[in-house]
Order: sequence, then structure tokens, then C-alpha cells
Amino acid sequence: MGFIKKKFILIFSFFLLTNTYVGLAQQFEPVVPSGPIDLEEAIGIALRNNPQLRKSNLQVQGSINSYEQSKWQRWPSLNFNATQGFSFGRNIDPFTNQFVQQNINFNNFQLGSSVTLYSGLQQHNTILQNQYNAQATQKEYEAARNDLMLNVALTYLQILNNKELINVSELQLLATQEQVNRMERLVNAGAEAEAKLLDLRAQQANEELNLLNAKNNYEVSILNLKQLLNLPGNVALEIREIPLKDPELLAYGATVDEVFEAAISHLPQAEAAKLRIKAADKAIDVARGRYLPTLSMSAGISSAYSSNAPSERFIANGQPSTTMEVPSETQFITLNGDRHYITQVVTIPGGEYRHFNYFDVLDFNRNSSINFSLRIPIFNNFQVKYSVANARLQKMSAEYDDQITVNTIRQNIEQAYIDMINAAKRYSATRNQVRAFEEAYRAAESRFNAGVLNTAEYNIAKANLDRGKANLVQAKYDYIFRTKVLDFYMAKPLNLDQ
Repeated sequence: MGFIKKKFILIFSFFLLTNTYVGLAQQFEPVVPSGPIDLEEAIGIALRNNPQLRKSNLQVQGSINSYEQSKWQRWPSLNFNATQGFSFGRNIDPFTNQFVQQNINFNNFQLGSSVTLYSGLQQHNTILQNQYNAQATQKEYEAARNDLMLNVALTYLQILNNKELINVSELQLLATQEQVNRMERLVNAGAEAEAKLLDLRAQQANEELNLLNAKNNYEVSILNLKQLLNLPGNVALEIREIPLKDPELLAYGATVDEVFEAAISHLPQAEAAKLRIKAADKAIDVARGRYLPTLSMSAGISSAYSSNAPSERFIANGQPSTTMEVPSETQFITLNGDRHYITQVVTIPGGEYRHFNYFDVLDFNRNSSINFSLRIPIFNNFQVKYSVANARLQKMSAEYDDQITVNTIRQNIEQAYIDMINAAKRYSATRNQVRAFEEAYRAAESRFNAGVLNTAEYNIAKANLDRGKANLVQAKYDYIFRTKVLDFYMAKPLNLDQ
């Protein structure tokens, strides 16, 4: 009863711990920032909260478990079996192996172990295959992690871009508001026509709309960041502004080929593709191993108990046998009406009668065995042949996947590099354009205030400057965006303030 009680407590504790773990997993809540966050904190929250990344990590743990379990396949197995049975009516007595007509209560106990001594190196190659697969899964997890970090950084950069566009729009609206106030005073004094005031108010309305659009774009970029951080849309999210300097249009520090070579050497998706090829190559070796013989060894010890076993048995103890004459109890002759029993000579071996309890019966019936098994494959419907062929196809598929990965990386880098060059050219041209628009606007503003320039011409000069400033902000962030993508391929840190 004590053993049963302990076993029940152990099983109950196991289910309690399992249910507790499942409950904790179901009660997982994403981390919610309590105040403004910077880029590093945003990346940390995204890595903590992203469910796809957590699921990918589970796949990593599963592949590691498969690898660890495959290493244990080299060790012998050990199992214990116990049977409790009840037989009724005509049965075979497990103790004597004879038919009996009675009810029997019996037990069987077996302890067995087996180990594979040789199987064509299948176990060794399976371990290597699982090791490569585990490493590839880890690299794929790192690739997903890097992609998430890059997306967070670029979205953070987009928020800064939209925030600066809001500032530009507010300054534009403030300048127009000042002109509207000035014109209202002139119109009220009768120094200017009301038509000029109406034109300025129309310009003010247009800039109010631009400001509204800029704020809307900012809210959309904030929502995009919330989604990357796996935060509900109703959670307040503020980011710390990073004052980005105007970029210096210097040549990028590496050529496109140098960027590609650096990316291939460290990007986890490239390493994962190579590891998948190695795993597929070992799968071929595993399949080939089935052509070879398999040698295994097994050993066991067993015993049985039957309620029909006699409670007493004569046990020889190695002492010499003794002979004695005893009258027979069943054989006799009759002379003159008298019964005379025949005297018999009986040999009594050395030993004694001993009482057998439950454990004595088990010890008496104990037997052991050791076996060697050799399996030589001769013909198995070409199963091994086609398993090898399919394994080779899987390796070819892995090689194609590797080629596709390398081509995708090269194409992305080439596209990012040309985009960076074009963004630099556009930023330089837009900066020169803004300088020209500023000079034109200053001249137009002076002439407008002097009354020698009409409202339409003034609005055109201001609209050109406003549009140029907005384009310059977008060009600046576009250039920074492209350089950060190249920095990512070069394994440089994602610092926006550098």
C-alpha cells in the first residue's frame, strides 16, 4: 500500500506541474511600456512579445530534443513488465505448465534490455543529421529575429520621418498664419484688397490639410510599430526622438560585392541553407545503412508465481543419499487370510522440505537469457533503393534552396545598394532645390510685403518652398533608411544616431 500511495502522489504531482506550466503559458501577457521608449527598448519588447518568434523558438527546442534523443539511441534500453492474471476453469498452470481444473492467480515479471551493436552506422549518421537540423533551425530562428529587429528599426525611422514632417507642416502653417494676420490688418485698414486675404486663407486651409495628413501618417506608423511589438491598438505608445543629423553624402564604405560577401559569411539564413544540405547528405548515409546487416543483443531476467504452486518442496542440499527399508502402504500379499505388506528399499536424497512463500516461488522460477540477433537484408521490395533515391532528391532540393537563398540575398543587396545611390543623388538635388526655393521665397516675400507681388505669385513661391522642405525630409530619411539596410547586411549595429 505504501508503494501505491507514493506512486499516486508522484503521478498527481506530475499532472499538477504540467497543468501549472500550461496555465502559465496560457496566461502569458505581452510587455507593455510604461513610458516613452527608444529604439533599443522597442527591439527588446518586440523580441519578447512576438508570438511567431516564440513559436519559432519552440521549433528550435524541438529540434534540439530530437538531436539529444538520437544520441541516447546508442545506449541499451531497459524495461520492466509485470502481469497480474486470474484464470478460471481448465487452465495451464504457469508453475507446472500442466492442465489443471481450478482457479489460478498468477504473476509474471520480466526485466529486459536490448542494444544495437551495429546497423550500418545508421545511428551515428542520424545523430549528425539531427545535429545539423538543430543548428539549421537555430539559424532560421536567428534570421527571423534579425528580420524583426530590422523591421522595428525601419518602422521607428519612419515614425521619426513622419514626426519631422509634422514639424515642417506646423512651421509652414505658422508662417502662413502670420501672413493672414498681417493681411487682415491691412484689409481692415483699407490698404489691401480683400481678395488677397481670401487667397492667403485658402493657402492656410491647404496647409492645415497637409498638417492633418502628416499627423495621420504619423498615427499609422505608430500603429505599425505597435503591431510589430504585439501591442493592442488602444495602448499609448510614445517613442523618444533621435535628433538625426543631415547625412554626409560620402561614398558608402563598401562596394556591393563586399557587402554581399559579408552578408553571405554571417547571415543566419545563408548558414541555415548550408546546414540543411549537410543534414540531407547525412540522410543519404542513413538510408544507405539499411543495405547493411544489423546486429543486436538482448538480455533479460524473468520469473513467475502461481497460486497452485505447492507450499512445501523438497530441496536437495548436497548431502549423500540414504537407503532404508520401509513397508509399502499399498503393495501386499495375502497368505492364509493374512495381509503381509511388502518391504521396499527407498533411497532418500540428501535435503530437506522447505516452506515456499511468495518470494521463494519467484526465486525458484527465476530464469535469465542473453540473445544475439543478426538481420541480413536480402530483398525488401527495393524499399532501401528508393529511400536512398528520395534522400538524394531531398539533398538536391536543399541545394536548390541554398542557391535560391544566395540569389535572394544578392538581389536584395544589389537593389538596396542602387536605392542608396539614387537616394543620395535625390537628397543632394533636393537640398540644392530647397536652397534655391528659399532664395526665391525671400525675394517673393519682400516684394509681397512691399505690395509689388500679387498673392498668387507669393503662394506659388511659398508652396514651392514648402514642398521642397517636405521632399528634403523624405529624401533624408530615405537615404538613411537605405544605408541602414546595407549596414544590416554588413552586420553593423542598428543605431539610428550613427
